[in-house]
Amino acid sequence: MGNSGHQLTRNLQIKPREFNEHKTICFRSYNMTFSCLTRMKAYRSPWQNLYSTSQTTVDSNEVKTFLALAHKWWDEQGIFAPLHSMNDLRVPFIRDNLLKTSASHQQGKPLSGMKILDVGCGGGLLTEPLGRLGASVTGIDPVAENIKIAQHHKSFDPVLDERIEYKVCSLEEIVNDTAEVFDAVVASEVVEHVIDLELFIQCCYQVLKPGGSLFITTINKTQLSYALGIVFSEQIMGLVPKGTHTWEKFVSPEKLESILEPNGLLVHTVAGMIYNPFSGYWHWSDNTSLNYAAHAVKSSAQERPEPAAAALQGDAETLHANASSSRVNMKS
Repeated sequence: MGNSGHQLTRNLQIKPREFNEHKTICFRSYNMTFSCLTRMKAYRSPWQNLYSTSQTTVDSNEVKTFLALAHKWWDEQGIFAPLHSMNDLRVPFIRDNLLKTSASHQQGKPLSGMKILDVGCGGGLLTEPLGRLGASVTGIDPVAENIKIAQHHKSFDPVLDERIEYKVCSLEEIVNDTAEVFDAVVASEVVEHVIDLELFIQCCYQVLKPGGSLFITTINKTQLSYALGIVFSEQIMGLVPKGTHTWEKFVSPEKLESILEPNGLLVHTVAGMIYNPFSGYWHWSDNTSLNYAAHAVKSSAQERPEPAAAALQGDAETLHANASSSRVNMKS
């Protein structure tokens, strides 16, 4: 990945969406009822406004957990050490994939001109290096103490102070005000903590510009991830506090793809990540059974169909033709 020279990612084949739900349309012409089946895609159009104030992606128990840890974000030898080290992989992963979509970039500031949303930014561990690459970054987190820590840390660098903005809020709270604003959304080590993953993905879609990128790093839902991610890391070694993760919330690459693609986000790359707790370093791997990174792209305005409208138009034309034919037969 990045400059490693090794092809350590696998491209996922984009599956055609299936039509598998039927509804009946009826109308009258010359006292005769004509009906036909119209095929409707079995998902809601993701570009419609889906958010309502009664919906949330935030788990209040998760908020309490991270509130207790907020003061430890910038301790590079503490419980967040793996996240500091993960920047060696995730920052180039984000940078290199974004540069594929950019015709030109400034030397030393390759992400200049790009707007990035860092969801669940915590203390700003990933937000700051993205800002240093030239991007304008908005970091959001529902834990006020996290944002307080992040604000304080960026204040030491005048350049970052201009490029980074932090807000105490959840993703769904800013959807209506930031529709199609961002070139990229980053959700690193976040989706395994949200309470409604599909709503979260739908909100990511809405705030992305057409052709924008979604970057996710998370933990696969396997027996190995339970053994190492929870039993070993939390209960035996104490690498992270007990209760930090809930295995039931882990999501496999296949499950993630099954949510992303029906919601207008096409998966381009999935790559496995392995952490060595003894060396403190991460490396890329073909194996996604523990941690992995995913890159998905929002379909462009030209590519996204209006499934219901297209189906209705086609069937209306068929019905009109049938009605005309019936009238001719009746006259004859």
